[in-house]
Amino acid sequence: MTDAVHSAGRASARRLARALTAAACLPGFARAAAIEPSFAGGLAQTLVGLAIVLALIFGAAWVLRRFNVGASPAGSALRLVASQPLGQRERVVLVEVGDQWLVIGVAPGSVSAIATLPKGALPAAPVAPPAFASLLARMRRGEPPQS
Repeated sequence: MTDAVHSAGRASARRLARALTAAACLPGFARAAAIEPSFAGGLAQTLVGLAIVLALIFGAAWVLRRFNVGASPAGSALRLVASQPLGQRERVVLVEVGDQWLVIGVAPGSVSAIATLPKGALPAAPVAPPAFASLLARMRRGEPPQS
């Protein structure tokens, strides 16, 4: 009888081993056994990756600026004299072509010639009003604001 009990015990042990092996192949079992990464380690890895990407962006911008990529060549027939925004995506541009100035309106999907002017000197820029900080400082000292 002991031989029968031992053989039955061995058979059940084999079945149990096969069941555990099959359970270990399931995806959920493998995930439960894996060690969870720490929050600080994941955060540090993310910040290092972000720093590398930002360094690459700033490096590329520096190289483009250093070698004047996208700038018009020195002997170009066109020269941008001035630009004035009129709205969020509209602006008026003054372009020098030879001995003439072209006033051009630029909007999304259209570019329109507004006027042709003889080449001249730009008027002096108007004096900007004083900054708010300087007006506030004068008011605190008791000085009247200048208009």
